[in-house]
Amino acid sequence: MIQSEELLQKLSLESTIKEEEIPEIDLYMDQVIQLFDSKFAKTLRNDEEKVLTKTMINNYAKGKLFIPIKNKKYSKQHIMLISMIYQLKGTLSINDIKATLDPINKRLESENFELEQFYSTLVHLQKKNAENISKQIRILEKEIELEEAQEELKQISFIASLASMSNAFRKAAEIMVDGLLENNKEDKKK
Repeated sequence: MIQSEELLQKLSLESTIKEEEIPEIDLYMDQVIQLFDSKFAKTLRNDEEKVLTKTMINNYAKGKLFIPIKNKKYSKQHIMLISMIYQLKGTLSINDIKATLDPINKRLESENFELEQFYSTLVHLQKKNAENISKQIRILEKEIELEEAQEELKQISFIASLASMSNAFRKAAEIMVDGLLENNKEDKKK
């Protein structure tokens, strides 16, 4: 059975792009992809997976998941928004991501919104989440080790437990997206 420390190392839970790591100058798409590859490549399941592709970025732009780009260059704000999309896409549908990021995009277009401060808060929360997840995985491993079962069955128990937690968190996120959509509908009625 994979031990929790080995699993946690492979998860690379703290992989992220910090605000201060994003260049102040605007980047072309290839440079954006290189930045994401340098930060997230070790989080991929296999060599066939891609962190980010031109098609993905174009689809995010067409789907209006982030503010419009200018002169085929991506600003620091775009990088932050693409990073948020990257973090959300493993759990939420594109429509749910759009609903989640829509209030941020509207604020960016209509008011003086400090995306950098908001993004730094998200990165800080991600670090705290990584710590909590690490603790929870270690606790789960200890509980499973107490089972009187073959190693393969213990591993299956571990997998099922992780999937159960993942499903609960995904469902909680979807419920919150639905609440955000409902609030937006109420605001439009006013």
